Amino acid sequence: MESSAPVNNPIVIGQISGVFGVHGWVKVFTHTEPRENILNYNPWLIKQNQQWQPMKLVKGRKQGKTLVAQIEGVANREQAHALIGSDIGILPEQLKKLDDSDFYWRELQGLDVINLDGQLLGKIDYMMATGANDVIVVKLTQEMIESTEEKELLIPYLMGEVVKSVDLDKGCITLDWSQDFI
Repeated sequence: MESSAPVNNPIVIGQISGVFGVHGWVKVFTHTEPRENILNYNPWLIKQNQQWQPMKLVKGRKQGKTLVAQIEGVANREQAHALIGSDIGILPEQLKKLDDSDFYWRELQGLDVINLDGQLLGKIDYMMATGANDVIVVKLTQEMIESTEEKELLIPYLMGEVVKSVDLDKGCITLDWSQDFI
């Protein structure tokens, strides 16, 4: 296993979910889309004993309905078994650069949500995928909760139609969403 200084604040992209075979291969649960994209990142950061350590991915592949990977320095089933449940992360710099109009979900979480009238509705709590389009889950401000009795709001993430602008520097997203819709 590769040893170097611990890493802070990685982006979690998966988890080691089991062992595969007797030569140290592991089964991988992934958050990437498509699933195989997790194999494009190298090195992985593996969380062990509450610390992130870089580990080189030797190779990986689809195996039936799952993904399996070989990690440098993990040579047998016992070593692989010790990694079960460990998160797999990457450094933010490992993510591919997106166009100016595209954003990673993690960049949107925590942004203030403002409507076209300049009214603060709340903050983006998280994003979720649905069949038709992605959805922004907004945790409403206390003022909005008191006026509507709702605690969160589900808004379609439709760039240009509902989402009018995203300003990461100012920490806000502007939506065409009236308070009447709440």
